[in-house]
Amino acid sequence: MSDTNEHKLDPQKWVEEYGDYLYSYAIGRVNDSGKAEDLVQETFLAALKARDRFRGASTERTWLISILKRKIIDTYRKKYSSKESSFGEHDGTVFDGDFYRSEEPFKGHWLEGSGPNSHSLLPDGEMEQEELLRFINLCIENLPAPLAAAFIMRMIDEEDSDTICKELDITPSNLWVMLHRARLRMRECLEKKWLS
Repeated sequence: MSDTNEHKLDPQKWVEEYGDYLYSYAIGRVNDSGKAEDLVQETFLAALKARDRFRGASTERTWLISILKRKIIDTYRKKYSSKESSFGEHDGTVFDGDFYRSEEPFKGHWLEGSGPNSHSLLPDGEMEQEELLRFINLCIENLPAPLAAAFIMRMIDEEDSDTICKELDITPSNLWVMLHRARLRMRECLEKKWLS
């Protein structure tokens, strides 16, 4: 018995069955409706071209999501490569020294007034939660592309470090620095925009 029937794809139903899900996934990572729509279209085109390689090891939706993930990563790569700065370069206002003491015996301790804010970041009402999500997305948008890519892959997609390093072509120590900087910037942004 041929396995072509087992793994048959139906591209004519993709938009109807998976379009909204793929769009929701993309918008959560790129936070730009036009770009998310483009990514979904590119995903469908890439899947159409690669349909002969679909072996049925996963569901059709999982396969499409994996293609979309690659497209999103490529977007961040292109965005990064178009910039002059390197992954290690820091072009913002947040520096480790802005938060931590550098002198002994308290090296690495929080500077007075720069420790985590005691306010709860988790709002009670649905409206406040939507507002927080809007601010989180705004803060992610303001991250440099390489930091945003690493942050989204680790904190939102929950990818493991090895996968992120491979996808972004960076070392584990470089990833750690990028995530540290992204978290500092996210914290500063949320404290300014959400907690103030």
